[in-house]
Amino acid sequence: STATPVAPAPVPTVSAGYWVLERSGTVHEFGAPDLDPGVLPAGAVAIAPVSDGNGAWLLTPDGDVVALGSAPDLGSVRGWLGADERAAALAGTPSGAGYWIVTDRGRVVPFGDAPPLGDILGVQLNAGVSDATSSSTGRGLYLVGGDGGVFALGDAVFHGSMGGQPLNAPVVGLAPTPSGAGYWLVASDGGVFAFGDASFRGSMGGQPLNQPVGGMVPYGADGYLLVASAGGVFVFSDAPFVGSLGDDPPPTPVVDVAPRPVPVG
Repeated sequence: STATPVAPAPVPTVSAGYWVLERSGTVHEFGAPDLDPGVLPAGAVAIAPVSDGNGAWLLTPDGDVVALGSAPDLGSVRGWLGADERAAALAGTPSGAGYWIVTDRGRVVPFGDAPPLGDILGVQLNAGVSDATSSSTGRGLYLVGGDGGVFALGDAVFHGSMGGQPLNAPVVGLAPTPSGAGYWLVASDGGVFAFGDASFRGSMGGQPLNQPVGGMVPYGADGYLLVASAGGVFVFSDAPFVGSLGDDPPPTPVVDVAPRPVPVG
C-alpha cells in the first residue's frame, strides 16, 4: 500500500501587522517587513503570508505566483486556465510550505505541501469564486462565491452561508476563526456575517465608505480586519490598528490584505 502524505503540523502564530496589496502589485507594509515585488505587468489579485512572518506570495490574474521574502517558489498555473477563466484567490497552508491557487470557476490547484482536495468546477455557480482560505489544519479549504455561497473541501467544516439570501452587495471575503469551528463573510458594502463559533465584532455595513471593501482576513485572537479599495483598513479585533492608506489613496485600487503572522512558542 502507499502511505498518504501527511502535512507538516501548523505553525502557531499571532497577528502582528499586515500587508496591503494594490492591483499594480505594490505592497504596503504596516508593522510588517518591506516586500517589494517590482513591476508586475499583469497586476495582482491576492496576497498570502508565509507562517514565519517574513514573506508572502502574490497571485496575478493569469495564474502566476510571485514569491517575496522568505516565501518559497513553488509553481503557478500560468498557461493552464481557460479562455474566460482567471486566477481569483491564493490560500497558503499553515506550515508556510504550500498553497492552493483557486480560479473564479472553482478550479483548485495545490502546490508544495497543500494536499489535493478536488474542486468545484462541476458545480453550477451563481457567482464566481471571490476568496479562498485554508482550514486551521492545512488539510482543508474554504471557497466563497460572490453570492455568499460557501464550499468546504477536505476537513474544512461547513457552518452555513449567505447563498440564496438577499444581499445588498457581493461577498468578497471569508475569514475562519482560530478554532476552525466558524468563519466570517464580508460583502463589498462592509456588511459582516458570522457563522459557527464566530463572534460578530462589528462591520462597516451602513457606514459611509469612499470605496467598496475588497478583502477580509482573521486578525488577532478573535476578530478580523477589512480593507477597502481606496486603502482604508478597519480592525474589529483585540489586535491593534497600525495604519492604512485611507488618507493617501494609492494610484491603483487595493485588492487584498494579509496579516503578518508571528510564530509563538
